[in-house]
Amino acid sequence: METARRVVVVTGASAGIGRASAIAFGRQGDAVALLARGEAGLAGAAAEVEAAGGKALPVPVDVADPHVLDAAAERVERELGPIDVWVNVAFTSVFSRFEEIRPEEFKRVTEVSYLGYVYGTMTALKCMRPRNRGTIVQVGSALAYRGIPLQSAYCGAKHAIQGFNEALRTELLHEHSGIRNTMVQMPAVNTPQFSWVLSRLPHQAQPVPPIYQPEVAARGVVYAAAHPGRREYWVGASTAATLIVNAIMPGLLDRYLSKTGFTSQQTSKPRSPDQPANLWKAADCTHDFGTHGIFDSEASAQLPARCLPTSRPHRGRARGSPFDGRAGHCLSRQEGPWMSLLEVFRAAYGTAELLSPGAVEGFLIGQAPDSHARTFIRVLGARHVLQATVSNRGGTVLHRLGGGVDALHALTMLALAGLDRRRRHAAVASAAIALAFAAGEVRCGSLSAR
Repeated sequence: METARRVVVVTGASAGIGRASAIAFGRQGDAVALLARGEAGLAGAAAEVEAAGGKALPVPVDVADPHVLDAAAERVERELGPIDVWVNVAFTSVFSRFEEIRPEEFKRVTEVSYLGYVYGTMTALKCMRPRNRGTIVQVGSALAYRGIPLQSAYCGAKHAIQGFNEALRTELLHEHSGIRNTMVQMPAVNTPQFSWVLSRLPHQAQPVPPIYQPEVAARGVVYAAAHPGRREYWVGASTAATLIVNAIMPGLLDRYLSKTGFTSQQTSKPRSPDQPANLWKAADCTHDFGTHGIFDSEASAQLPARCLPTSRPHRGRARGSPFDGRAGHCLSRQEGPWMSLLEVFRAAYGTAELLSPGAVEGFLIGQAPDSHARTFIRVLGARHVLQATVSNRGGTVLHRLGGGVDALHALTMLALAGLDRRRRHAAVASAAIALAFAAGEVRCGSLSAR
């Protein structure tokens, strides 16, 4: 029996993130078992894994059946060897208003997109526990924390995976187990799902921009599999911004998405009446859709896709890791999470000032602003959003210039505090925030100069 560096199982491997991840593991020389329903898609993915340098084993399965998953794992270990990494990706969904989804459709989405992860994890643990080693990667989404319209079944499944994975993690930690589990939260990705998921929308479904290519997501998956000690990874600045704003002002996002969430998920083109639906039967049984969806012209395969770990980063990174700052990778070696977090927080804060100035000032000083103050807060919000966009390009000069603008902002606010007693508390709070941003910009400027 041939052996490889690792044996990796990827569910949902016939297209999209699952397929891109399988190919990325193959590029490292791993033996990859590809699990999915569509035989044509599996065959195409297996050929690409082999071409990348890996060993491929396509296994047609429906992840909603736990007994079939157990049998697939037995075959994998018999033909490839002990499973080292199990990656759960497989899902299906329905693009529709909640009230238009039939009960059996919602149940089916839950069985595949949530219970498929549960069953896959159960199977992986059965294989890994006797050896007390292995890694389980759950591929999630920003929608694991933030629900959006027209995707209630999918959002419900991702939220459930998040809670289930956290519960499992605490149990493994309690047992001092050698098995690790982690979750990777994804942004909008250009996958074939928008061409084959059951849709009742009047127009063609699309991912909410900014859109990334599946290879960007795959880099996050491969890195998480190699570094499962961190509980969670965020891929893409849009993921980080969504999760941070949702944690601070979820009600604001409710209102924002109620106004934008319907149009942003549809193109101007009418939905094709001949579009397949993979809810009950795989859409790629006889036709291979490939890794990418139909939005190649709008999707990015390069930066700024940053994976932001939710725990403190290590001081050093392995040479050649997906986060070593090379073109297209997820973290800049020099600026790393400092710049990412700084500009995400700045953009989130500025957006909050623009959209809900009353909520921002009420949060800071406990009182609502008058109409003049609202206008002023919106101006400051626009400044923060603009500066976040400019500073995100990096570079010592831009960061230090941004720090100077923040310092000037702070001095202006302190002067206002001395002139207007009614707004003293708000001005001091705004000055403190500006000084914090200034310190961050100076820090980023110093890192850029190295």
